[in-house]
Amino acid sequence: MGPGASDRATGSSTPEVELSARPIIDFRGIWKSYFPGKVAVHALRGVDVTVAEGSFVAVMGPSGSGKSTLMHIMGCLDTPSRGAYLLGGQDVSSMSEHQLARIRNRRIGFVFQGYNLLPRLSALRNVSLPLMYSGVASSERRRRALRALDLVGLSDRAEHRPTELSGGQQQRVAIARAVATNPSVILADEPTGNLDSRAAVEILDFLQELNRAGRTLVLITHDQGVAQAAQRVVQIRDGRIEADELRVPG
Repeated sequence: MGPGASDRATGSSTPEVELSARPIIDFRGIWKSYFPGKVAVHALRGVDVTVAEGSFVAVMGPSGSGKSTLMHIMGCLDTPSRGAYLLGGQDVSSMSEHQLARIRNRRIGFVFQGYNLLPRLSALRNVSLPLMYSGVASSERRRRALRALDLVGLSDRAEHRPTELSGGQQQRVAIARAVATNPSVILADEPTGNLDSRAAVEILDFLQELNRAGRTLVLITHDQGVAQAAQRVVQIRDGRIEADELRVPG
């Protein structure tokens, strides 16, 4: 029986190999329902899934499968309708928006398809923003932002604005911003979607390097080729876990 095979009928997902590792993300019976009219729409249907600390997991699924909703809840951008979400052992399911904002800023790094950089700010200032929101002193912000830019090979572009950078360089700035706060988890939502094939390979290489350095990554994608960068691929369809496979990244 393959990894996760016994769980597919119930929508849960925990490969046996990861059971001995400390879970950083732990979904327990997560439902997310919307009520656009008289009939409820269930985006997630009782999902149980864990992500081990230091692992690299890709979540795949077609449009409307529930993968974006899964990411929003993992990133504390949304809350479940039912069930419990433990982040590093702390139940964040029913926290207030103010509490969730603190969690997002201190414990989660985001990398988006559209980069989400502020066009009028330099790369350095874009990377510094989450540190400023965390109350880090100005001199320390600069030091840590420069270190993060150096990590992605862009310390020599620190004063360039996003419009002066290529798409691949902008995404590398976004990765630097994500790691600057030393988060518990990095969530990457279609991070190569706006890039050409060469830049996409470069970004996936950076993400793998971050993982090898001990970072926990969750990659959301619809692209099987992109998912192959991860150690584990979780497939979701109609709000349920359809498959869960451990693999050796190529």
